[in-house]
Amino acid sequence: MRMHRSNHLLLLFLFTYALLLSSCSNESVSTSPNSATVKKVVDGDTIDIAIRGKTERVRLIGINTPETKHPTKGVECFGPEASAYTEQLLPVGTALRVERDVEARDKYGRLLLYVYIANSNIFVNLDLVMNGYARPMVFEPNTAHMADFAQAATQAELRNVGLWQACR
Repeated sequence: MRMHRSNHLLLLFLFTYALLLSSCSNESVSTSPNSATVKKVVDGDTIDIAIRGKTERVRLIGINTPETKHPTKGVECFGPEASAYTEQLLPVGTALRVERDVEARDKYGRLLLYVYIANSNIFVNLDLVMNGYARPMVFEPNTAHMADFAQAATQAELRNVGLWQACR
């Protein structure tokens, strides 16, 4: 059975399109892991990491912990506890796996990342919400885990843990 030239072109197009999707689709939402190391915990939702030979400030996307160092808000309810928990979870030198969402950086130049502890695969952003140290905060268009964070916050509030208990 002979194929028409148009069928060959269609198959070539589809193959090329599939190849392009598989190799380039991660430009805006990176799912390939990147290795990093904790250099410093700044506060509950901001850390400094060593990645690709340089130190970068990272804002954990999708969540917000109470402030401890904000110039106008001061120290908010459960802020010191959130910072202490993040420090306990991410001691200096902790190996990480980090993932981007749509945008790479915020308006302050910080990397926007989802952070996982490499050896245990703990999803740090989600862990902070699950344990009542953070609330979900939507950073459009970075919404890959928005539903997970909302569900974790509902569960933390129902369990009356962390800021849900302390900051009523």
